[in-house]
Amino acid sequence: MTTSRRVSRFLLPLVLPWLAACNAPPPGADEIRTVLVHIATGAPSGGASFTGEVRARHEVELAFRVGGKIAARLADTGSEIRAGQPLARLDPNDLQLAAAAAAAQVAAAESEVATSSAERERYAGLLARKFVSQAAFDSRQHALNAAQARLEQARAQSRMSSNQAAYGTLSAEFPAVVSAVLADVGQVVAAGQPVFRIARPEEKEVLIAVPESRVEEIRRAGKFTVNLWADPKTEIAGELRELGAVADAQTRTYPARIRLLAPPPQVRLGMTARVAPAESAGSGVLVPLSALGDRGDGAFVWVVADGKLARRAVRVAAFREDGALLGDGLHPGESVVIAGISRLQEGQAVHAKIAPPPAAQH
Repeated sequence: MTTSRRVSRFLLPLVLPWLAACNAPPPGADEIRTVLVHIATGAPSGGASFTGEVRARHEVELAFRVGGKIAARLADTGSEIRAGQPLARLDPNDLQLAAAAAAAQVAAAESEVATSSAERERYAGLLARKFVSQAAFDSRQHALNAAQARLEQARAQSRMSSNQAAYGTLSAEFPAVVSAVLADVGQVVAAGQPVFRIARPEEKEVLIAVPESRVEEIRRAGKFTVNLWADPKTEIAGELRELGAVADAQTRTYPARIRLLAPPPQVRLGMTARVAPAESAGSGVLVPLSALGDRGDGAFVWVVADGKLARRAVRVAAFREDGALLGDGLHPGESVVIAGISRLQEGQAVHAKIAPPPAAQH
């Protein structure tokens, strides 16, 4: 007994602190944890933009309807042209010779018709006096009919040659701007070979290239805000007119054309423009990507309200370069935790510290 009492008196000072440590509350349980938060904001309209070129909706290539050698070019790239204004002319010698030859064929055919008509009248008188047979008269009648048909053919050919002579002058049927010159003086061109590319300036649009990941965003947006690089302060409303169905083989992007609604006079073809979806203030809330969590039951964020954490389910509308666009579940002005979200618990007391802007973090 004496030995046991001695052992107990020796071990008791060592065991009591251990037992006390087991029953004590975990360190820091009553401490308020500091979390880094971001104030949720409405999605800005210019968050993600595309760079494009101002183009005309209607562009056509002009070509001569006959072949020949270009003798004169009367317009340059960038020239503003009127309807019916001559743009280029072919060497007229061959066309004039063809028209003269066709006119000569008409004269010969008219002479042949006159001769055949006189023969037919003479044989008609002889037939009436029974000096020739009916077969001889019918032969002269057929010869007259053939001569008249050749005359109509010659006249049609003459009209065609006259038209071709007029085709030696190239002109536009509507007011336009010359966007490209594809042939020059001295060049021999075939019928239908493009000589000019012209654009109708009354309808302008911006051509942009859309990556695969942004196609649905562009299709849903519909409305856009356009800024000119030459005049960034001017905003122009736009709408999606056309979205390509097939990606470009080299760039793997889809062409999209944004129609400009009521563009100001300073918008000129070929200008560089920035295009951004025109999102309204209530179109969503933008938060950093680090604020999103997912434990298998959908996306969520931690919201700090009255010094306590609350888990909030959200719907992600789109992932963008500047964060995640939330469609539902969060309102602008709420504080969202953006760091260490995997170690937080519902109802935990925290002290919110607002994260500095990106420029200040450096």
